[in-house]
Amino acid sequence: MASEIDNAPVIATRRDEAMGFLQRVVSKGLGWARKYSLFTYPFATACCGMEFMSVAASRYDIARFGAEFPRFSPRQADMLMVVGTINLKQAPILKRVYEQMTEPKWVVAFGVCASSGGFYDNYAVLQGIDRIIPVDVYIPGCPPRPEQVLDGLMLLQDKIGRQVHVIADKTERNPTAAGFKLPVIANK
Repeated sequence: MASEIDNAPVIATRRDEAMGFLQRVVSKGLGWARKYSLFTYPFATACCGMEFMSVAASRYDIARFGAEFPRFSPRQADMLMVVGTINLKQAPILKRVYEQMTEPKWVVAFGVCASSGGFYDNYAVLQGIDRIIPVDVYIPGCPPRPEQVLDGLMLLQDKIGRQVHVIADKTERNPTAAGFKLPVIANK
């Protein structure tokens, strides 16, 4: 038995096809620029911090992928790398750091402890940072090899490059422009 939904013609279009040519080109350009200019906020708490340092060193050189400049202010960063174990006392601090980051922002769970709590299955350790903040890429391992970290970074870059970037929303008015009145000049 076929339902009425199966017989109905499909008229809906994809969002990419509904975009104009210029908007699509600008969106791809923004995606390319964002994926190669990641400003990292390293939230390193445990032994995975040593592996993070080795990825940033000259042998693996995370700078080749556009993520070289660590920012130690959340307001200047757009990628949060949670490196290591997060206990429950640190969870509100991590959430505050995430909320202070600029939009768009991405989160990477570095290592098994940040991803799932690791072998610390007790009352004091957060069993995965995805319980308090959304995670874009999980990098497994205890500690993860530098190659795994670079693979995770490339996955995140692909995700950023494929995003549709909205240039302007015509439905919402600019609140500052709406309240601005031009001066009236009277000719005498």
